[in-house]
Amino acid sequence: MNAGSLSMTTRRDAAILIVDDAPENLAALRKLMVEQGYQTFVATSGERALKIARRVHPDLILLDIMMPGMDGYETCRQLKNNSATQRIPVIFMSGRTDTDDVVAGFDLGAVDYIGKPLRLPEVSARVRTQLQIRSRSETHEEQAERLRTIVNNMAEGLLIIEADGRIQFTNPACDKYLGYQTEELAGRSICELLNPLVAQEYLDYFERYAAAPQAAHNHGTREVIIRHRNGSSVCMDLTLTPMYLRQPLFIGLLHDITHHKQSEDALQRAAMVDPLTMIANRRHFDSFLEKEWQRAMRSGQPLSLVVLDVDHFKLYNDTLGHAAGDACLQQVAQAIAAHALRPTDLAARYGGEEFVLLFAETDGDTAHRLAESIRARIESLQIPHPRSSTSAWLTVSIGVATIHPHHLDNIESLFVAADRAMYVAKEGGRNQVQATKAGGASLAAVKALVMR
Repeated sequence: MNAGSLSMTTRRDAAILIVDDAPENLAALRKLMVEQGYQTFVATSGERALKIARRVHPDLILLDIMMPGMDGYETCRQLKNNSATQRIPVIFMSGRTDTDDVVAGFDLGAVDYIGKPLRLPEVSARVRTQLQIRSRSETHEEQAERLRTIVNNMAEGLLIIEADGRIQFTNPACDKYLGYQTEELAGRSICELLNPLVAQEYLDYFERYAAAPQAAHNHGTREVIIRHRNGSSVCMDLTLTPMYLRQPLFIGLLHDITHHKQSEDALQRAAMVDPLTMIANRRHFDSFLEKEWQRAMRSGQPLSLVVLDVDHFKLYNDTLGHAAGDACLQQVAQAIAAHALRPTDLAARYGGEEFVLLFAETDGDTAHRLAESIRARIESLQIPHPRSSTSAWLTVSIGVATIHPHHLDNIESLFVAADRAMYVAKEGGRNQVQATKAGGASLAAVKALVMR
């Protein structure tokens, strides 16, 4: 649709209110407006004009100033003081064309001022111009209102951030995510929401962009931890897009991924836990051991490994059934896990009826005492074992190995030493703890014991 057709459409739809107490002016203006295709209303007083304006909401008012009773100035003042009519454009018509009179009209909110006697082609042109301006203004306002509605109803949080990191605007979703009231975040810095290092990264990016908008790249999306108003942490995806409107601004979109992260963390935890005993599985233990091994090499502290095997477990299963066997392993696992009390301790089911415990920064004597405590704890459970040749109760055999790892050692040597010590315990009658130090001479001694 071209500009001319748009103008015609605007004219046909427009409603004009003419206010003048002079019959000849009123008749001439009414005839002109009707000929132009406008819907036309007339009033001969200010009081009547106010009533019509409130009822029909015209698109434009042609208002005479000199009228008996309420003059045009007071009529305009009341129009502008009423929320229902304050946005209707008013064009004053008057023979009073002194500068003070014209200025007074514009100060009251008029959009134009036409001197009398009226020149009808000029009136027509000024009316047309003001209707086009109103039409464009309403279009812009509608677009702005549509944009406000979209922003306020977005599921994602939205922030507008200035180049110094100050928050200029947040939408309702952002306020809800972070626990703030409407406009409470405005004026605050992103440093109040983000980790200091992350906040500084963004501030550095803002500075680079402000200095050279054409050279800076979009920051893109990254996962961030944002501080909730109550002090808790919220996991979010933050997408940052720069824009330049008289000053550099940055649009931040927040997508709440807390539930996703919780599900992801739950899956990761599940992948590290033995489903029967609910303690660490072999995969988790191997990873944990590697980390503690590297730390022990740096610190020079000892590392102790305990390997434990349930005595005569196959006979237990064959006699009492697999359901009883599962329940038995669960009790053993809990007894073992009760001894892994530090962040550097870990108990795990390594396979079948075999369990392992790692004690970082723990010497051989201490590890032996812990292993003996575990053995005694399991025996004290008094889980009946009808076919055991060792005891009337369920028992375990335990091997302990301790090492001060260095770059010539490997993790396998620690496992071999603990495993061999456990077999020595079995060879010695079960239900006991045997210990050794991981290394060539000690390991050879253990092997010699096993080969007897």
